[in-house]
Amino acid sequence: MRHGMLSGLERLAAVTALLQRIRVEAPKSGVWEAADPQWWWRRPRATDEIQTPVWFDDDGLPVAAALLTDSTQAWSLDLIRLPGLTLPFDDLARPALAQLDQREATVEALVPVDDLELAAFYEEHGFAREDDVWSGWMPASDRPAVAALPAGYRLVDRAGRGTPPHPMAGRNGPDVEARLRQTTLYDPRCDLAVLAPDDTVAGYALFWPDPLTGVGLVEPVRVEDAHAGRGIGYAMISAGLDRLAGAGATTLKIGWESERAGELYTRLGFTDLQTLATYRRDVT
Repeated sequence: MRHGMLSGLERLAAVTALLQRIRVEAPKSGVWEAADPQWWWRRPRATDEIQTPVWFDDDGLPVAAALLTDSTQAWSLDLIRLPGLTLPFDDLARPALAQLDQREATVEALVPVDDLELAAFYEEHGFAREDDVWSGWMPASDRPAVAALPAGYRLVDRAGRGTPPHPMAGRNGPDVEARLRQTTLYDPRCDLAVLAPDDTVAGYALFWPDPLTGVGLVEPVRVEDAHAGRGIGYAMISAGLDRLAGAGATTLKIGWESERAGELYTRLGFTDLQTLATYRRDVT
């Protein structure tokens, strides 16, 4: 086994392959899908060019990685390891922790509540458990029927809408679509927006089919406040789940942080829940 210090798209490709290996071996273990770090690539980050380790087996296939991601309010430190691998978390995380020690940044991590070894690692390194968040799973065959939008609203995707600014550009910058198209799992047919009667964006959601694992991930979902409470979120997500199934997804996944979002997603059929604990280390 060997490791390399990778950054940018090279690291993204390796981490994508690692997460796909994990999902094939363990259908619901861990925290992330291969599409998650591809979604994080949507805008430039300070962490893009910071080298962090990816470990490979003798066949050159990735088996573990330490991933730093500079988010808006905190950095994330994700330790990803193939099931059964005995590589200690301390060895895996050491270069990433050294990078964090050079910066005054709050750091967060998500840990499945039943992963006592990973939780112990973060606690030993000064992280404290805070709020819980959730993921929900559903067989694609159990997806709800596509719901109708309110009168005057219409659904569009990036494959057919042409060249207007991407609906996520306001929150993620003008390069969001170009960055998404650099990833391997982005599908413009599954990049949806709901337009209001005046053609302004009422909501958007991105659906990620993974042909290798069969998992279809929903990330993100947004309904603008002025259009909330009209059933737009339910209709948009039901349409996206149908597109994921059409793209070959056999299992569907979504994550949430609030009870309100959880109520919507359970109504859609996401009832196989996983609880994840947020661990946080504040700037000292």
